[in-house]
Amino acid sequence: MDKAFLEKMHQKLLDQKEELMKTLLSESDEFKGIVQEMDPKDLADIAADDIDRNTLDALGAQESKRLRLIDSALSRYKNGRFGLCMRCNKKIPVARLEAIPYAMMCIECKSSDERKNR
Repeated sequence: MDKAFLEKMHQKLLDQKEELMKTLLSESDEFKGIVQEMDPKDLADIAADDIDRNTLDALGAQESKRLRLIDSALSRYKNGRFGLCMRCNKKIPVARLEAIPYAMMCIECKSSDERKNR
């Protein structure tokens, strides 16, 4: 994958994380309280930070799962593993990453995983 695409995906992940946090702030008084107790930062700084267990406890299940997936993708980006399937190590297609930037598996492995979990 070229560097420009990786940078684009990195920014997209950060933007999605920031948007998720804005939504959570507007919907959850408990989450808002946790964020207000943090050091004063702008939302971009908060979004770039790792989220601790107390913050995750304040989130709904879906938001929590999506936030973990985004954080995992950001970690893979830092480690040079972004865009590689976690199961087979093949490259995840660019179109899949554009649709789901936090995708962990290629389409074949994800389909196989879903068939097993039925």
